[in-house]
Amino acid sequence: MSTVEMERRQVVVIGAGPSGAIAAALLKRKGHDVLVIERQYFPRFSIGESLLSHCLDFVEEAGMLDAVNAAGFQRKNGAAFAWGERYSAFDFGDTFSEGKPTTFQVQRADFDKLLADQAALQGVEIRYGQAIANVDFSLAKPQLGVQREDGSEYRVEADFVLDASGYGRVLPRLLDLEAPSNFPVRQAVFTHVEDRIDSPTFDREKILITTHPTKRDVWFWTIPFSGGRCSVGVVAAAEHFEGRTDDLDACLRGFIDETPSLAGVLDNAVWDTPARTIGGYSANVKSLHGPGFALLGNAAEFLDPVFSSGVTIAMRSASMAADVLHRQLQGEPVDWQSEFAEPLKRGVDTFRCYVEGWYAGTFQDVIFYTEGSDDIRRMISSILAGYAWDQRNPFVSEPKRRLRMLSEICASPAPSQQT
Repeated sequence: MSTVEMERRQVVVIGAGPSGAIAAALLKRKGHDVLVIERQYFPRFSIGESLLSHCLDFVEEAGMLDAVNAAGFQRKNGAAFAWGERYSAFDFGDTFSEGKPTTFQVQRADFDKLLADQAALQGVEIRYGQAIANVDFSLAKPQLGVQREDGSEYRVEADFVLDASGYGRVLPRLLDLEAPSNFPVRQAVFTHVEDRIDSPTFDREKILITTHPTKRDVWFWTIPFSGGRCSVGVVAAAEHFEGRTDDLDACLRGFIDETPSLAGVLDNAVWDTPARTIGGYSANVKSLHGPGFALLGNAAEFLDPVFSSGVTIAMRSASMAADVLHRQLQGEPVDWQSEFAEPLKRGVDTFRCYVEGWYAGTFQDVIFYTEGSDDIRRMISSILAGYAWDQRNPFVSEPKRRLRMLSEICASPAPSQQT
């Protein structure tokens, strides 16, 4: 140990993605010493491209909103859903909760780099191309073994560690915190295209979620970007992909061809980027915190991409953790369970209820119901905009009961068969 370089820092953040950049900037703005360790170099590809309105509340809190507004990202004002001949749109400017009426649809390589650069401009030190090799939380203060690209290592002692490593899930792996998800194993196949969409009914300011005409647990995202490109993907349980993944491009195009409404929207698209796949992404942990650490965003739990909740949960967790940690570093007594884990989990569980309802078909019945009250649509729109922590909303405070009651009213026959 005496031959290994040792460094002393106040806070170490693992990962420079949205949750890491937001948490680091918030702590720096409160006067704390923050070091971010990031394994990759930015820009780098990531999915999770359709932001919810609630995201911008945390971007603004971190002093980054002006930069995001000026970046030229595609404006997003809501979410649209299609199934057969049915279509339903929700406007983020017409919600039960008081929130921002618009947000953005972003290519994450550019968006994540912008946030990280903004954190750096505020004085946060970010070290790219370095990885956490080992950790020791048995000492009086946590120690992290960091490996540089040339293979050399050094150690960092910190007062506290925030894991914002996303799908890398650094601390859950190293501390044996991973727990099985109760969601079925699902897979996504996706790509970016030059979309050339000329359909007069297509709204570039909304994400389009399309349900397969006969398989209600298979759905597609179409996320328009600025500059005439969009992200297109299909999500389904693993069994739906059997025998189809040897050629990912053919797999994705095949699912779209089975869905005439979406095939029509993308009829002129130029398929110029090889498709990618990700599977088994739903994850959980035994605990969101422990002595000397807390887990943020996807490092802790990821549900499903259907409502684009991942980045919102990540940023919300960053804001909450930064607040609790600031008070702890100031010498105040804090309770990470009651002040961080439990309130964060309430919103996550709200999203979870509607994700489960989506795949069961009950929430889809609600989405496509045409005779619901305007007030109920505003409450649902609030959740779709990311305000899953607003306990004033009955569909947040009692999600299971409200969804069950409403789905019984809204249940309707399948849409007309497409030809």
